[in-house]
Amino acid sequence: MSAANHAIPDNIAAVLTDPAAYADHRIFDAYRWLRANEPLGMASPRGFNPFWVVTRHADIQTVSQQSQVFRSSDRPVALLSRKAEARIEAETGGNGLLRSLVQMDAPDHPKFRALTQKWFTPGNLRSIEGKIRDIAKSYVDRLAMSGGHCDFVSEIALGFPLRVVMSILGVDPHDEPKMLRLTQEFFGAKDPDNARKGQNDGVTALSDVVSEFGEFFSSVIANRRAKPCDDLASVIANAQIDGNPISDLDALSYFVTIATAGHDTTSSSSAGGMWALCEHPEQFDKLKATPTLISGFVDEAIRWSTPVKHFMRTAAADTELDGRRIRRGDWLMLCYASANRDEAVFQDPDAFRIDRSPNRHLAFGYGPHLCLGQYLAKLEMRILFEELLQRISSVALDGPGAMTVSWFVNGPKRLPVRCQLH
Repeated sequence: MSAANHAIPDNIAAVLTDPAAYADHRIFDAYRWLRANEPLGMASPRGFNPFWVVTRHADIQTVSQQSQVFRSSDRPVALLSRKAEARIEAETGGNGLLRSLVQMDAPDHPKFRALTQKWFTPGNLRSIEGKIRDIAKSYVDRLAMSGGHCDFVSEIALGFPLRVVMSILGVDPHDEPKMLRLTQEFFGAKDPDNARKGQNDGVTALSDVVSEFGEFFSSVIANRRAKPCDDLASVIANAQIDGNPISDLDALSYFVTIATAGHDTTSSSSAGGMWALCEHPEQFDKLKATPTLISGFVDEAIRWSTPVKHFMRTAAADTELDGRRIRRGDWLMLCYASANRDEAVFQDPDAFRIDRSPNRHLAFGYGPHLCLGQYLAKLEMRILFEELLQRISSVALDGPGAMTVSWFVNGPKRLPVRCQLH
């Protein structure tokens, strides 16, 4: 069957490309309609090149497993307008602003992934669990000092995982505000609060953010090559592939990936989980009464939030998926947040249940590109909420929350809460 037989209605396609729809949750209504009526359809929104929209859990797993057929390096892995895609291709010779793990295919991808993989294994992370707990306690102390009232995003959720990742990288704590600002500008280019100030053009703003990252990490790379030490920055700066040093672009791309995705998605899931507990006090009471449910709560918070809303893939050859004929060069949007509400996989998917089991969410992706930092993210969240639950007996919203305006990576950007302290 051709793409024309499976065209997504214009009003639904418009929601998929409206960053505000991801902030006000209209996107979930669109996903629900797509799963029921056109789970693998072709969208042709105004101003965008056409792309297939993959909304079912099983189809996303299939695409993700077949990484040689559905590639990450041929076109952008995040949705871009037609104008932005063409401009970046023209300005970079088709190489893109960065060349990170998420933009690689085999044989490069497994080689570059192996450079840092041992750092993020459960066994290695156990060695720093005490340090992570100390950092978590320092942020929970802020809640206590505020009398139980705070913006959970700005005062806890943003800073805690940032401090953890920067300590693993070996970045000076004084540079954390800059890393946070650059991350918000990197992922929040369409958000009025997070977009780069004084820059209205999205491509130029993104290019400027990458350049500023480059200026910062070039000095880190030079320092670690001259004086290696026991941190992840030294591993990246001195890495070799097939006996040759990695390029400065590859090193920079690695740093940017860890320095941004390494904390931002954990921040979003932590804040999303807290928001859900505020809105579902019976789930908080259950968690408080049975702390062994914290691991289940963490997975449910991650499913519920799904900070990375999509990745794009490009067909490397003519193929077929779920009875649809996919042509070589076709672009596919893998809608993880839709897969994580798929009625065929999750019972009562729109309910927040901390004891959900099994919980086969795809928030970390699937297949060869499964998130490198998934164990670190879960560990951080578990420790943070273990410390929080020891200090509070109830939690509620203390004003309206707000979500980031972004169709790629989004989560809470404001969450006023009030907690009853022990």
